Amino acid sequence: MRRVDWRGLPSFNELSELRAISTLYECCSSSIWALRVAKARPFVDDEALLEYADLILAELTESDLDEALSGHPRIGDRPDNASSSREQSGVTGADPEVLAELKQLNKEYDEKFGHVYLVFANGRPAEELLAILKERIRNDAPTERRVMRMELAKINRSRLQRMLTPAIEFVDD
Repeated sequence: MRRVDWRGLPSFNELSELRAISTLYECCSSSIWALRVAKARPFVDDEALLEYADLILAELTESDLDEALSGHPRIGDRPDNASSSREQSGVTGADPEVLAELKQLNKEYDEKFGHVYLVFANGRPAEELLAILKERIRNDAPTERRVMRMELAKINRSRLQRMLTPAIEFVDD
């Protein structure tokens, strides 16, 4: 294990292409998004990266978008990555009845729209996420797809901003 000092955007710009793609894929599980954003480096500032990432997200095909969704667990399920765990922390310890209703409506949402209910959850309590789900499940498919893409953009921006925050990281070689 070695220590890596992450110094924000300059460090990101200097990563090898493969490492940059891998780092971006942790933010958004779309391989084409990660590839296109990595290839656009170097970015002059954080905002340039965020704006470009939004642009590429807006250009994703429906199948690319489905790939991106595959990296997100259902709200209330046990997250399988650190980002989702942090983002869904407001659900931890929620009332069992709320969690049960969230689980049931997640299933109904999946059946109606064919994909996971995606919402910018960052620290929001389970009750609030359930209320949003109850509203969004009433959307028609095209409307919901647009809303979901906007939520994914918020999640990506949050994850990119966290990635750009200077920190010390330990990596296995």
